[in-house]
Amino acid sequence: MRNPLIFASFLLAIHSSVAAGPPLEGSPAEHLPPYITQLTAFGERPDWSPDGKRLLFLSKTYGDVMEIDLATRAIHNLTAHFPHVGFARALYLPNGDILLSGPDSFDPKHPAEARIHCFLSVLDKSLTKPPAPLGIRCNEGPAVSRRRLHIAWTEWLDQPTSDVSPRSSQISEADIVYEEGAPKLANQRLALSSGELPFDCTMETQNFRPPDERELTFSAYTKKGGASDVCGVDLATQKVTKYTDTPDEYDEPEGIYPDGQHTLVECDRQNHLGNGHIDLWRLALDGSGDYQRLTHFSDHKDYKASNPVVSDDGRFFAFQMGHAGESAGVGHGVFVYDIEKAAAAGP
Repeated sequence: MRNPLIFASFLLAIHSSVAAGPPLEGSPAEHLPPYITQLTAFGERPDWSPDGKRLLFLSKTYGDVMEIDLATRAIHNLTAHFPHVGFARALYLPNGDILLSGPDSFDPKHPAEARIHCFLSVLDKSLTKPPAPLGIRCNEGPAVSRRRLHIAWTEWLDQPTSDVSPRSSQISEADIVYEEGAPKLANQRLALSSGELPFDCTMETQNFRPPDERELTFSAYTKKGGASDVCGVDLATQKVTKYTDTPDEYDEPEGIYPDGQHTLVECDRQNHLGNGHIDLWRLALDGSGDYQRLTHFSDHKDYKASNPVVSDDGRFFAFQMGHAGESAGVGHGVFVYDIEKAAAAGP
């Protein structure tokens, strides 16, 4: 094992498997450490407002977009003023508007079809009109710049040929501009095609890497429902970096720290049971493979922690609680992790 990144991952996997004990009974929400606070008993996919005072979240997959005021804990429904079939993502734009991703139709007998056929739109912060469509399809989550009106998204181009083969996919980026108050895309360009990679995978856009946003992190799903790796693409040169290389492990990047030195990762290295049994780890983006486990929800039988996002001041991250066996992204409550309190508490 001459690759230091793989060797470090190997040692951590051994340590995690030795340290693991029998699953704990009950909900992790009933046994929270002092640095984790539960905000809601429902909802999923949180996102921080730029000022750190509010969180967006979905009431459920294909549900309404909610916003919680962190000072008062008041919750407001932001999408109740127009008819829709539900949303899969909601992310703040730097100007206060909200980028939405959702299907234009929904068949409850085939919910997966709606999940992978979503379209992007912009909801005006006045909440006085329906969202304006951007005219593009987005598979899974888009990425939003925290400092400019710029987004990236992934489109899957075909169906996989088997249960383990990846989909062909491509990542694009563009600016959002306003003409007579209406949002539209400008300067659209292809950032990366999976066919240009030296390995087979299905890609999912994640985050622009701060502070200069020259790199975009993405998930590389190497087989259906199984392994995933943390990758980044230099948007100027299209050079791709694999920050993990774990063919038998689930590593999916999510929220990124504002200094760009670390990303949060949904990971199953503590149990190697797949993406239904993940917890949140912090991964250094310096190529060292340095990992630190942050949550222990998967120690409880049939629970997991997922979908973390870091506040712009780097003091907190929000995430959700999920149940093993449910579709990825389904959540049952929003939580906030105090990074400074956790550091003071020690390992």
